[in-house]
Amino acid sequence: MNQILIAEDEERIAQFVRKGLKAHGFQPTVVSDGASALAHAMSGGYDLMVLDIGLPVLDGFTVLQRLRDVGSTLPVVILTARDSLSDRVAGLEGGADDYMSKPFGFDELLARIRLRLRRATGEAAPSDRLEHGDVGLDLRTRTATVAGREVELSAREFALAEVFLQHPGQVMSREQLLSRVWGYDFDPGSNVVDVYVRYLRKKLGVDRIETVRGAGYRFKG
Repeated sequence: MNQILIAEDEERIAQFVRKGLKAHGFQPTVVSDGASALAHAMSGGYDLMVLDIGLPVLDGFTVLQRLRDVGSTLPVVILTARDSLSDRVAGLEGGADDYMSKPFGFDELLARIRLRLRRATGEAAPSDRLEHGDVGLDLRTRTATVAGREVELSAREFALAEVFLQHPGQVMSREQLLSRVWGYDFDPGSNVVDVYVRYLRKKLGVDRIETVRGAGYRFKG
């Protein structure tokens, strides 16, 4: 059973992640400040850390830097509300194995944790790139391309596109998309999915995402 360290000072998010990981067979431990995160991570008792950047005492960047300075290879998935390009670059160049922005879908976080654990143990892992038709997503750099041309997507637009490309040709209900992209923070009555589908159509092409009346949306590529 993999031991997962969750360094998160927002109780609601920490417990959401803890309960989800426990339900999928992991053994999660929650800490709420950077000093505790660093001490636990350096104990050698964990297989992966989910790390918030905005922690008290020591911020996540400092925790990550100190871990890497002493040669720790513990896989680290950053989970933070800070989603600017400079923050993502700083996190990845500072030694993080992955970077996710809040709000987030638990399915995506779970997939990224499993991917990093497989890589840490040398198991074969899926590609860091998703493609369907001439639309491509680089999951490492969080960049999107259409017919070889780079298209700028916000963090939520990218997350929605990622779900579509993981399930090409499949009808995805609004509820499924809300849960996977907005996760713990979604409102079942919200029209946010429709809004972001419009955004994606403008950037990826109006004919790529089909509305299936009464059912949801389907990505055709």
